[in-house]
Amino acid sequence: MVPPRPGKTVPTIISAANAGADFPFSPRVQNWLLGLLLVAATFLAYQPVWHAGFIWDDDAHLTANPCIVGPLGFWGIWTSSAATYYPLGLTTFWVQHALWGLNPLPYHLVNVAVHALCAILLWQVLRRLNIRGAWLGAALWALHPVQVESAAWITELKNTQSGFFYLLAILFFIKWRLAAPSAGGKRAEWHYALTLLCATLAILSKASTVMLPVVLGLCWWWLDGQWRWRNSFRLAPFFLISAVASGWTVWEQKYHSGALGSAWAQSWAERLVVSGKDVWFYLGKLLWPHPLIFIYPRWTIDAARPAAYLPVLAVVVTLFLLWQNRRRRLRPVFFAFAYFLVSLFPALDFFNVYFFQYSFVGDHFQYLASIGPLALAAAGITTAFGFLRKGNPLLKPALCGLLLLTLGALTWQQCKMYADVETLWRTTLDRNPAAWLAHNNLGYALATKGRVDEAIIQYQEALAIKPDYVEAHNNLGAALFQNGQTDEAIAQYQMAIAIQPGFADAHYNFGIALLNQGRIDEAILQYQKVLAIQPNHPKAENNLGNALIQKGRAEEAVMHWQKALAMQPGFAEADYNLGHYLLQKGRLDEAVIHFQKALAVQPGLVEAQNDLARSAWALATSPDAAVRNGTKAVELAQQADQLSSGKNPLMAATLAAAYAEAGKFGDAIATAQRALQLADGQKNATLVAALEAQLKLYQAGSPFHDTGASR
Repeated sequence: MVPPRPGKTVPTIISAANAGADFPFSPRVQNWLLGLLLVAATFLAYQPVWHAGFIWDDDAHLTANPCIVGPLGFWGIWTSSAATYYPLGLTTFWVQHALWGLNPLPYHLVNVAVHALCAILLWQVLRRLNIRGAWLGAALWALHPVQVESAAWITELKNTQSGFFYLLAILFFIKWRLAAPSAGGKRAEWHYALTLLCATLAILSKASTVMLPVVLGLCWWWLDGQWRWRNSFRLAPFFLISAVASGWTVWEQKYHSGALGSAWAQSWAERLVVSGKDVWFYLGKLLWPHPLIFIYPRWTIDAARPAAYLPVLAVVVTLFLLWQNRRRRLRPVFFAFAYFLVSLFPALDFFNVYFFQYSFVGDHFQYLASIGPLALAAAGITTAFGFLRKGNPLLKPALCGLLLLTLGALTWQQCKMYADVETLWRTTLDRNPAAWLAHNNLGYALATKGRVDEAIIQYQEALAIKPDYVEAHNNLGAALFQNGQTDEAIAQYQMAIAIQPGFADAHYNFGIALLNQGRIDEAILQYQKVLAIQPNHPKAENNLGNALIQKGRAEEAVMHWQKALAMQPGFAEADYNLGHYLLQKGRLDEAVIHFQKALAVQPGLVEAQNDLARSAWALATSPDAAVRNGTKAVELAQQADQLSSGKNPLMAATLAAAYAEAGKFGDAIATAQRALQLADGQKNATLVAALEAQLKLYQAGSPFHDTGASR
């Protein structure tokens, strides 16, 4: 870095040398070529994620988020508790879902593209700060494998998107600061307004950018060569926005994300020790990015040992010595180190962060903080090569190219672990076998694939490491229940509840197991406990309705199914349950509406298909002429037949009867013959005999009216 002289404004530097290379082109062409090269290199390094899917937390943020794929929608992002503290990031997901649904490829491409745009903006920021090797610094940052966790993980679009607005805010701020005063003595205030806008958008994308006002102050100090306290007046609006966002985020982490309890019950001495270790850990990963782990081992902290304070003491001493030499050659080092500490501050252990129950560190926490050390490294490399200017002119591009190629290759390799959920957790366990979260989540991934026995082993491994892990007890119970081991499953649910009485999921699964054993009253009690803990739980409402109907309490059951649907419109099981009840009551029109709603969401719901066919059968064959409606029966029977892919003889028989009632005897005969072939192929002699009798009626031009028991 080239520090400016105190009190002097630094001019904008646009030379190719400052970009990190010398080219025989005009500056404009050079800039375009260097920018395209940076973007192309970034996309090439991240090529493996083009084939990646969704992984951990992508469901909560995107694929199962009721604001994105459910009923809450756009307004829910900004007005409900689902907004959390990154509503603008969720809005971007909402827009993408509207454009391309749940195909993971576009989401990955967008995230990598935003990361590449951040690299372009960083290059421009470094140039305007007159920092040597600006392009090299941006390239080091873009291609460094520590950034993979942010750019290859769809959930962390909040990191790249907030980074984009964060860097854009810095760029506008520098433009405002460097703008020549107008005739009236004022600078280009619109740049200042854009800075404020981008700062707000950054915070709405991810609240960890709340340190931006301090960063702007550092940049101002760097540009002027000194700090004037009157500058604080222009930074006050930024600090106000950050203060509000910080308070909101601290509250959200504690009371929405759940960052409360023994995992976060550290003394201030322990938090100080952890924070000191954090700083050197992150610097170490920038210097030597191996191994990079999705969940790093969580350190055991002993604040009673004097040696435990050495890392934080080293941070303080380093910062003090650099400050003492801030007007000398160490000025760039102070700028880079101070920026690093300031940007990293929200991710240190001074605040409760939900992720810290797994590990005190994570690669995505230093996405923006890493700019300082990497830009300093680029400036140092560029300065060192300046002394060799009379040497081999190919040495600098060759060595820098080799460095970037190495980083790009490491990034390309690191991207592979984000291919899918199973790969992510298996890779994590290879590098950190004690990661109890990884064992639990791998078990869940295996269970969803039907590999229940393997899942049970993973849950047991998680509990061997962390015996009080309530999620693993609950998941182990679910796997045992799936294996038919209901008593063992109940024991796991009871252990989970004993550890955490307010764990709604364990009460819910306990209720399912009890209902399975016919212990209806006990099941009802568990579902009621779920709703007392978590009132907005549509599945518990639905299952409570199922239990109550078995007790003959139909009106209460209907009320709970309706509540479930009010909480989650499009809840297929609740629609089916309500429709089935209405069908039994002879309220065909109302029942059909619910069956169709259920099948619109879940076309493969066999129970709803069958009841839809029963409704069509009643409309086609009822002995009561007031009930029969051939046209409606055809419509419903066609839908049921299509949902069964035309391979269910009962559906085909229903459609044939509907055609006959509607007077379409040619269609009735052809469909009945198809139904006969299907029934004969299934060796269903009873159905074959019934269909033969019905076919004779259709051939005689007469519909079939069922005077016996309804099918």
